[in-house]
Amino acid sequence: MTDTALPQLSTAELAQYIDATALKPETSAEDIDRLVAEAREAGVKSVCVNPVWVPRVHAALEGSDVLTCTVIGFPLGATSSAAKAFEATQAIKDGADEVDMVIDVAAARAGDRERLVQDIRAVADAAHAMGPAGEGGALLKVIVETALLTDEQIVLACEAAAEAGADFVKTSTGFSTAGATAEHVALMRRTVGPDMGVKASGGVRSRADALTMIAAGATRIGASSALAILGDD
Repeated sequence: MTDTALPQLSTAELAQYIDATALKPETSAEDIDRLVAEAREAGVKSVCVNPVWVPRVHAALEGSDVLTCTVIGFPLGATSSAAKAFEATQAIKDGADEVDMVIDVAAARAGDRERLVQDIRAVADAAHAMGPAGEGGALLKVIVETALLTDEQIVLACEAAAEAGADFVKTSTGFSTAGATAEHVALMRRTVGPDMGVKASGGVRSRADALTMIAAGATRIGASSALAILGDD
């Protein structure tokens, strides 16, 4: 894909695609406060943090349009569906507007569609039952961890997410063997169609990276270097 094929977005428009993330286990309170301040100034879509930081982020974002996002079953996805649903419910009670869950990767690799749908639906039902009143509850993004799956398995996981009632599919945790690729984003977009969200996450570090993912079909970008992306003209 050449630069001429990339969408032309202003910095403010691009900011609305970005979930600014801080998900490392060593992230400190000072790191969180710095990220929130930067996110408010940049006008990104959300701040995405581990569940322990949700109350702090939610309080700090009060009065802004920036959403609070968190991760569920992160980063392996290898917890029970009941545990994921409980974790999502608690995070939303703590102030999360959006939750990004990791699928049962082993189920996707085994081709077990029923297990995938049940796992995702448990969290979708919990998320959509919670959240802001009258707004359909919290939004659910489903992390399929594309680096660990074949194209056929990615399609299966995306189909299962759509069937289970998720709002988005997402490429990666950023903690596995590789992150997002434009090819995987395009495959996910073709699979879920035009109405479901697709989030590219993992290794998106520049404006060109972000625009490439958007051109491939992404409607959200997860990035730990959001300010670098927005300042990279």
